[in-house]
Amino acid sequence: MGMLVSILIGALAGIIAGKIMNYGLGLIWAIIVGVVGGFLGSWIFSIIGLPVSTSFWGQLLVGTVGAVVLLWLVSKIKKK
Repeated sequence: MGMLVSILIGALAGIIAGKIMNYGLGLIWAIIVGVVGGFLGSWIFSIIGLPVSTSFWGQLLVGTVGAVVLLWLVSKIKKK
């Protein structure tokens, strides 16, 4: 059940990040970007010293922030 919830939160984070960054992501890419963004967001929050919440909304926030950073990095790499 935990893996299913992580995928759901990752999908939501990926969709939100895609809307924020104006990327047209399909469902599979939204899940991938959201899950990777969750790891990236957790790492960023730990470096900054912010606590990572285990609540749904906290995980969604961290995943979305990480996914936005990931999409931003991809856009910078694609421009080169």
